Amino acid sequence: MQRELRPVRARHDDPELPDDISDKDLDRVARNELKTLTKDNAEWVAKHLAMAARLIESDPEEAHKHVISAARRAGRIAVVRESLAITAYAVGDFALALRELRTYRRISGSNDQIALMVDSERGVGRPDRALELGRSVDRSTIPAAVQVALAIAMSGARLDLGQPEAALGELEIPQLDPNTAFSYSAELFAAYAEVLQELGREDEAQQWIERASRANAAFGESADEDETIEILEIEEDEEYDDDLAELVGGVSAAPVSEDVVSTSSTTESTAEADSTTDAESDEKAAKAEAARLAKNAKARAARAAKAKAAKETDVAVADAEAGQED
Repeated sequence: MQRELRPVRARHDDPELPDDISDKDLDRVARNELKTLTKDNAEWVAKHLAMAARLIESDPEEAHKHVISAARRAGRIAVVRESLAITAYAVGDFALALRELRTYRRISGSNDQIALMVDSERGVGRPDRALELGRSVDRSTIPAAVQVALAIAMSGARLDLGQPEAALGELEIPQLDPNTAFSYSAELFAAYAEVLQELGREDEAQQWIERASRANAAFGESADEDETIEILEIEEDEEYDDDLAELVGGVSAAPVSEDVVSTSSTTESTAEADSTTDAESDEKAAKAEAARLAKNAKARAARAAKAKAAKETDVAVADAEAGQED
């Protein structure tokens, strides 16, 4: 007697949800995507996604389990597949991350996670495919922060191929402005420094390491959890290279200043270099910070999650403004 063979689903035990977690902890825009589900199912999925967001930095493995649970009940929802890709990337399952990112892009039509796709191609050992994928996107259609993340991923693929000069070129984009820093600048500066070190240009690398550390410290001091800082100006001791100035000349850079400027918050703060700090201690701390910013995969996954949350917030604001106009 023959028995019908059926696909067997891998066993997965849903992680427990603490009593203090609520479906309201998930961003409203993300919750709106769950409205196609039944009420009870939507609340259950929202709780697991909210729990994953809570754990992504401290315990990515557990966060991944929560998103797997959500995906089993809401596999056709874009935000669920995006979240699954982010946590898969965080735990180093690049093949799964790539598959889920493709699905997310197909469902949503968005390229806002293209950098994570490129990095995932690198993760599975296909730097050539990573470069091809990155070149397939019109960068003028994606936000500046995504452009920066894509440039860093493309530079990494060049390094994978043993092409440090080309890797440096991938990073020489308009956002590589040493006089003005945005929220994405510290990571870009650190990545640029790393490639300069690969090329043996240690003096230049040290300058960019210091800029990365200064930009990161300025944002760390001035930004609280609910504050969005769009631009700040950082103190610069030396004029940057004339060739690089010509390269980024198309971008209007604000004068060098010590002031931290926020266009979306009434909070003001000042980032100042402590001239009395021991030089060797500064260099060691700056290098450690640059390495963390440039190479930490968990941090990149967390930033991807934050970018997703920022995108959802923008949509929510747009919806609210549209409602007021009506």
